[in-house]
Amino acid sequence: MSQPIDFYFDFSSPYGYLAAEQIDDLGARHGRAVTWRPMLLGAVFATTGSQPLMNIPLKGDYARHDLAREARRLDLPFRFPKPFPFMSVAACRAFYWLHDQDPAMAVALAKALYREAFAGGRPIDSAEAVVGVAEAAALAPAGLAAALSEPLVKQRLREEVERAIAKGVFGSPFIVIDGEAFWGHDRLEQVDLWL
Repeated sequence: MSQPIDFYFDFSSPYGYLAAEQIDDLGARHGRAVTWRPMLLGAVFATTGSQPLMNIPLKGDYARHDLAREARRLDLPFRFPKPFPFMSVAACRAFYWLHDQDPAMAVALAKALYREAFAGGRPIDSAEAVVGVAEAAALAPAGLAAALSEPLVKQRLREEVERAIAKGVFGSPFIVIDGEAFWGHDRLEQVDLWL
């Protein structure tokens, strides 16, 4: 059996949203499962000395135009949430807590959160917003709200972020297949060819 595709992303990454809408179908075409691995770009930026793309002069303006163009090409709805960029800690914690109970449900929540943020243009930067999305999508088992502030859930996210950085993950989306790394949603064609 082939190893799963590791799909690293930050919920605040609009390019991650574009990849999230395609990655499972791409994996399925090649008989590969996808392991969704949310992480925090803020921790990556602290390591690399970078900053959010939208905050970089010239590049941010280009990226806004490019994202709208790519969403049209993929026939995906796209709107920036306000505020943007935003903190995605609560979304990541919710994912990992739910993943430990039901991995498929956690992926469904990840897709619902991404769509809330970048298709609906609504914020997912708070625990309340994340729980609201989970409830609306019938993906909120009892205990989700309380779990977001549990020390073990916080520690789990810290460990996942540390592991991602140790594996060389420096952006979102970041895809690893059998040790081969691909950065960016525009590398999905290369991912397809590699597979």
